[in-house]
Amino acid sequence: MQAKIRSTTVLGVRHNGEIAVGADGQATMDKHVAKSNVRKIRKLQDGKVVTGFAGSTADAFMLLDKFDEKLTSYGGNLKRAAIELAKDWRKDQYLRKLEAMMVVADKDELLILSGTGDVLEPDSDVAAIGSGAMYAQAAALALKKHAPHLTARQMVEEGLHIAADICIYTNHNLMIEQPS
Repeated sequence: MQAKIRSTTVLGVRHNGEIAVGADGQATMDKHVAKSNVRKIRKLQDGKVVTGFAGSTADAFMLLDKFDEKLTSYGGNLKRAAIELAKDWRKDQYLRKLEAMMVVADKDELLILSGTGDVLEPDSDVAAIGSGAMYAQAAALALKKHAPHLTARQMVEEGLHIAADICIYTNHNLMIEQPS
C-alpha cells in the first residue's frame, strides 16, 4: 500500500466585517514530514475568493479547478458555485473518490465543502478542516469571545499557531489570505 500525503489545518474566520483564511504548510507522508512549506491557500477570481484545502493534494487541486470553473459559470457567486460543485462531487463517480475538503470565502461568506455533498455555513463564523481543525476552531472561538478587538487575520494566525503547538500534523509555516 502506498503512503498518502495528508494532514493539515485550515482555518477561516469571519469577524467584524472581514474574513481571513489560513493554513499551515506541513504535508505528512505516513509518520514523516514530507514537506514543510506547502501552499494550501489559493486565491481565485482575481483575489475575490480565497480557498483552503485539506486532504490529498492532487485531489484538492482537481477540486480547486472545478470550483474555479463553477465560479466562472455562476458569475463569481460563491454560494451557488459551492452548491453546484457539491452536487457534482456527490453525483460524479470519479469526483466521489476524491479525498479532500475545502474552506472557501469571499468578502461576505465563509463555507466548508465536503465530498459528501455538504456545503456548510459554519456556526459562530469559524470554519476549520484537517487534522488540527478542532484545536484551531477552539482557539478561534475563544479569541472571538474573549479578544474581540483582534482582527479576523490575527485570530486565524493565533488559532493556527495554537493548533501547531498541539497537533503533530500542523506546523508554524503559515499562509493567510483575505478576499479582496
